[in-house]
Amino acid sequence: MAHHSDIEIAQQNKMQHIREVAAKLSIDEDDLILFGKYKAKLPLRLIDEEKIKQNNLVLVTALTPTPAGEGKTTVSIGLNEGLNKIGKQATVVLREPSLGPVFGIKGGAAGGGYSQVVPMEDINLHFTGDFNAVEKANNLLSALIDNNLQSKVNNLGLDPRTIAWKRVIDMNDRALRQITIGLGGISNGIPREDGFNITPASEVMAILCMAKDMEDLKKRLGDIFVGFTFDKQPIFARDLKAENAMAILLKDAIKPNLVQTLEDNPAIIHGGPFANIAQGTNTIIATKMGLSLSDYVVTEAGFGADLGAEKFLNIKSAYAGLNPKCVVLVATIRALRHHGGSPKEEYNTPSVERVTKGFVNLEKHIENIRKFNIEPVVAINNFINDSPEEVDFVIEKCKSLGVQAVVSKGWAEGGEGTQDLARAVVDVVENKATIFKPLYDWKTPVIEKIEKIAKEIYGADGVDFDNKAKLNLRRIDRLGFNDFAICMAKTQKSFSDNEKLIGRPSGFIITVREIEIAAGAQFLIPILGKMMRMPGLPSQPASETMTIDNRGVISGLS
Repeated sequence: MAHHSDIEIAQQNKMQHIREVAAKLSIDEDDLILFGKYKAKLPLRLIDEEKIKQNNLVLVTALTPTPAGEGKTTVSIGLNEGLNKIGKQATVVLREPSLGPVFGIKGGAAGGGYSQVVPMEDINLHFTGDFNAVEKANNLLSALIDNNLQSKVNNLGLDPRTIAWKRVIDMNDRALRQITIGLGGISNGIPREDGFNITPASEVMAILCMAKDMEDLKKRLGDIFVGFTFDKQPIFARDLKAENAMAILLKDAIKPNLVQTLEDNPAIIHGGPFANIAQGTNTIIATKMGLSLSDYVVTEAGFGADLGAEKFLNIKSAYAGLNPKCVVLVATIRALRHHGGSPKEEYNTPSVERVTKGFVNLEKHIENIRKFNIEPVVAINNFINDSPEEVDFVIEKCKSLGVQAVVSKGWAEGGEGTQDLARAVVDVVENKATIFKPLYDWKTPVIEKIEKIAKEIYGADGVDFDNKAKLNLRRIDRLGFNDFAICMAKTQKSFSDNEKLIGRPSGFIITVREIEIAAGAQFLIPILGKMMRMPGLPSQPASETMTIDNRGVISGLS
């Protein structure tokens, strides 16, 4: 088969009208909010708690990835195709891509090869405007804050030095990380330091992903912590009467988006927080929508299982009462070579020795999933230079741990190449599914929750809290936020907080530098090491090789 780029494959595909995709889920045509012919938003009234309890949720995560990623979205979409091919009614539920990585280094997030969601360009570009709405709601609050600093009427006495709220933009723009605003005299506001995060890092995005409905969304937006007054009183977005206006901007963004896969199966795409600095999974509303309409829902959580899956289980599933019945751990031979000590230029050079050494990383992820009372299945995401010896080693080694490892060929073959994986998943769901249990109770003391994640999931010996973090702990206690979930901000490149420690590190301590408060999302964000909330572009951004012709056809979008 000739090698085509992702975008060429997507453009050659003949899409069905979104009405036909909706019909497969028994959605009434009148219930669709159409965005052209191939995208639609779904009303929240289609969510059915009874059906959610009966249907099967499958989470796709991965071992600790190499910088290029190991193909979780591709495997998720491929698995959805495979499940439908073996006669299960399945929907894949995914996050929306951020424009930052699209034009930066990582490329789009609509899957790849013959396991893609379409229309690929729309999904990777502005889609239905959800990110734009999140950005606008976030920045409305910023404008209200700065307006209040300046205002004589209803001035809250906010101390500008304590403002914790940042502006956001959905672009990799390092020049905006740390800026000064309000220069140019009395009519331009109060000068102060500020900065931009990337939109997926906005608390508004986190809130959208946690909200149950419009009422809940509004309450959470009002609960956003802004800063302190000069006499040390906390100020929240509700004190600025911001929550209704912010919710109005999100009135469409709260509705999940329905699209299709290359094999005309349903896909719901909604919300897009990153997993290293935020919770890394689509909205609760989208997952519940999928479970209301389908027997099987395949969903994904970002980066390795120590990040996305840990948050999906401890934050999202615990809060929303979801019961994931199987976890698919995506592994690539390339990543196993990396964890076995392979330098970057030899990632594609077969080496059973390196794969054997690197397996400890996957083994720790397998152990971690079982701590949640869930059985994993390993999906070996197939690459052209995987040797049969390496693949056989992984399959046998997993078998010795009682885990099925299956080669997944979704990228090259679509659903045809993922039927074995689909059968392995169904086997776990039908024969081994148990009631998932979170790792910690939200009501446990904050330090204990952080230590539990660090020791149990990362394998750390303990946790050090810097002075700033200790101050933050006292503030959290004073504000009454001890019962919040923990959303760790940590490098995706290692189990530890040091990205150079590959494989399965041991004998290390993690350091919590500071702890941020996301009071609207109801989580605390311990920051381990230097975490970037605003990525930069590489010296040769992906945008340089993109083109659009006279007919509007785009190429070079990966």
